[in-house]
Amino acid sequence: MGHETTRARRSAGALLALALGAGPLSAQSADDLAERYRELSGRVLTRIGNRLSGSPGLEKAIAWADAEMKAEGLEGVRLQPARVPHWVRGRESLRLAAPYERELPMLGLGLSVGTPPEGITAPLVVVRDENELQALGRDKVAGRIVVYAADWEGYGKTVRFRSNGASEAAKLGAVAALVRSATGRSIASPHTGSLNYAEGVPKIPAAAITVEDAMWLRRMAAAGETLTATLKMEARLEGEADSANVIAEIRGRERPDEVVLVSGHFDSWDVGQGAHDDGCSCMAAWQALTLLKELGQRPRRTLRVVLWTNEENGLAGGKAYHDALAGAYSGHVAAIEMDGGCEKPVGFGLTLRKPGDSRPPRFESQPAEPTDPIEKAALASVRQIGSLFGSIDAAAVRWGGGGADISPLMAEGVPGLSLDTTGEHYFDWHHSQGDTLDKVEPDDLRRATGMLAVMGYVLADMPERLAPPAPAPVR
Repeated sequence: MGHETTRARRSAGALLALALGAGPLSAQSADDLAERYRELSGRVLTRIGNRLSGSPGLEKAIAWADAEMKAEGLEGVRLQPARVPHWVRGRESLRLAAPYERELPMLGLGLSVGTPPEGITAPLVVVRDENELQALGRDKVAGRIVVYAADWEGYGKTVRFRSNGASEAAKLGAVAALVRSATGRSIASPHTGSLNYAEGVPKIPAAAITVEDAMWLRRMAAAGETLTATLKMEARLEGEADSANVIAEIRGRERPDEVVLVSGHFDSWDVGQGAHDDGCSCMAAWQALTLLKELGQRPRRTLRVVLWTNEENGLAGGKAYHDALAGAYSGHVAAIEMDGGCEKPVGFGLTLRKPGDSRPPRFESQPAEPTDPIEKAALASVRQIGSLFGSIDAAAVRWGGGGADISPLMAEGVPGLSLDTTGEHYFDWHHSQGDTLDKVEPDDLRRATGMLAVMGYVLADMPERLAPPAPAPVR
């Protein structure tokens, strides 16, 4: 940032003061901003609630955000159309029939097929992982319901049973699959999430069960008990539905065609309120621009907020944004996504990929520090910006970050950033009925808003780009 450091720090201080309710702007402005947080979050999370792709709830939230952004006077407010899957959960239940009857809490996995109306009644076969499943072979799996009672190895590793478990079981003739919820802690609460059906493999119904019941079934099977259950699911895919990304911006004063994105995904699963995943992140990204507007700050480049549609079960919003650029990706200087819960922020992650590298940016193992000169320079720049957050103990900047919705842009060489939080409890309520507004600490939300405002503003305002425009990939 060079000679611009003093001005950047001054702007950063003002933004953080307004967001946190400290300093000379704190009196009425901070009170007004706090009320705005309550209004926005209360309207979407409390009165509208969860927002599954294709549902009336999501479309109502999108229309409301579009109208509110226009009323706030943000620039370039528009809806960007996208076609999204319309999956419907319907009624569902899981009942243990032997060795005795007992209802088991469950949530069908997103995009799962349903059962026949009478349900599926079959013996249970319990495994810890794919190796145990394969060792059993078709003779001991065909015609049965496979239960993945996996140990917790962190989300990145354990989620594979949710994603791929149904197809792996179906390859051996299983009639349904039950998976341990992808969380390390639970209070008898199942956690849903999307599955992926493998091509050419029969599609079987799949559902998540609680951590407690997965471990109990594992112990029962180890004790030699014969387990039988009835699974009923009305789940179905009703084709596609119209949806949209919500976009607004502050146009750049010198280079309006160069863009820095701040974003979160507006859709959620059809349980809870989608507060941490990802409604509050959307509020933080949105209000980051509102903060800048209130302070009269207009950066060199355009700073744009996007509330993505369909992150949870398709990424149609991110793909629609990418496709609308029609190859003109070099105008995007950086893309920031917040999608790890709204707990206490600790810093940012950064990834800069070569064009054509489409590896998923989230939940990877911690990569080694870069050796490429361009990557090293970009990381050093973001770390210098990150030092502005030392006063709130959030100055950490790691190599490795991004987000699912911005991954199509990252695959074109656009630098991708994530706002990182402690993540202490995120997966406790992730994709469950427990993801509600009462879990969000207002101070954490204000910190996230201030940090997105500062990072977005500095990236959009500094004279040089974070990294040179990437050459177009050879396709």
